[in-house]
Amino acid sequence: MKAKKKKLKQPLLADLFKKIGKKLGLKVVVEEEWGVVGQIIYPNGKHRYFRGTTLDINTMGASALAVDKDYSKIFMKKMGYSVIPWKKFYSNSWAERIKSDQTIEKAWLYAKGVGLPVFLKPNSKSQGAGVTKVWNKAEFFKVFKLISRMDNVVLVEQAIIGKDYRVVVLDNEIISAYERVALTVIGDGLTSVAKLLEKRQEEFMRAGRDKTFLAKDVRLQMSLKRERLSFDSVLEKGQSLQLLSNANLSTGGTSVDVTEQVHPFYKKLAVSVTKDMGLRLCGVDLMIVGDIATPSKEHYIIEINSAPGLDHYAAMGRKQQQIVEQLYTKVMIAMGK
Repeated sequence: MKAKKKKLKQPLLADLFKKIGKKLGLKVVVEEEWGVVGQIIYPNGKHRYFRGTTLDINTMGASALAVDKDYSKIFMKKMGYSVIPWKKFYSNSWAERIKSDQTIEKAWLYAKGVGLPVFLKPNSKSQGAGVTKVWNKAEFFKVFKLISRMDNVVLVEQAIIGKDYRVVVLDNEIISAYERVALTVIGDGLTSVAKLLEKRQEEFMRAGRDKTFLAKDVRLQMSLKRERLSFDSVLEKGQSLQLLSNANLSTGGTSVDVTEQVHPFYKKLAVSVTKDMGLRLCGVDLMIVGDIATPSKEHYIIEINSAPGLDHYAAMGRKQQQIVEQLYTKVMIAMGK
């Protein structure tokens, strides 16, 4: 008897767009094998497309610029926005090819100059890939070389302590905002760090989130080493251990909805930078020394995202699912205009 081919679960947007399209009277055609690419046909004859979380709403130039952290920060800074201080450097192989001296050695001198710890980031990757907070020379050189394998351009950013927020803008409206909390486990006095991570992973999977972190991730290993712990260590009851410094939901972070708490100051900021960067739909990542409900002189734009996916956010609960459905309903309507 011939075994049945296992049907792959379609990504969030494919399911959502079909559901929303039915409500709005739109025809949504999704490529059948992987369910990643789709076409939306509007009653007025317009055709719009999506691939993953990349939607047919932002212009190509603005979207491409948003992907490049260095270039987008250059333009935001020129327009007067407060961005986290940074400088770009190159992998040794790329520096040699373009005849630049901005190599790992110069990057280390810059890091020492601004003061450790610093963040190292691949310039063009998303979802927190490779983003690492380093505290000493050994970590710096190790992580810089690892990032150089995934991106020719490495950013060195000043580490600023504050609350991390993602504010999602559609045209002139804030349609979602949430605080992002980095991957953290809480001890019970009995369970090892490895088992706590397994439990956290199981919770994410039950909630519909993809696998979001791996025990072999060098960043987890570095965090444990810094705390003089291992995966076999048992945390005391109630002891909190933050295992990653970046708070991306795609790397195991969690979220707290703050849509109703965003102060008009930050609403205006997010809408303004979205427009000025030539975007209609944008995820504006903010670092605030304080709280998003109160204006602070110490606030910074971490980066912008022209394809702000909310699949991990939707997995946080029913309320978040409703928010995401409402968000994409507005997006689908806006795409047809």
